Amino acid sequence: MKRIFGLLFFLVVLVIGLFFGVLNAEPVPVNYYFGSRLLPLSLVLVITLLIGALCGAIASLGPALRMRREISRLRKEIKVSERELANLRSLPLKDKQ
Repeated sequence: MKRIFGLLFFLVVLVIGLFFGVLNAEPVPVNYYFGSRLLPLSLVLVITLLIGALCGAIASLGPALRMRREISRLRKEIKVSERELANLRSLPLKDKQ
C-alpha cells in the first residue's frame, strides 16, 4: 500500500513537472563567465534546483562525517566497557573471614 502511494505521488509530481516545463518553455538568456546562451526557463530552473541540492549535500557532508566518526568512537568505547564488565563478572568472589 505504501508503494502504491509513493508511486502515485511520484506520478503526480512528474505530471506537474511536465506541465510546468511545457508552460515555461520560453527561452531566457543565461549569462556566465565564458559567454551567453538562450535556454528554456524550465531547464534553467531545473539546473538551478540541482545545483542547489548538490551544494546542500556537500555542505552537510562535513557534519555527517563527524557524526559517523563519533558513532564509531562510541561503539568502540562500548565494546571496551562490555569486555571489562564481562571480565569483572567472571572474577571469583572472595569472602573475608
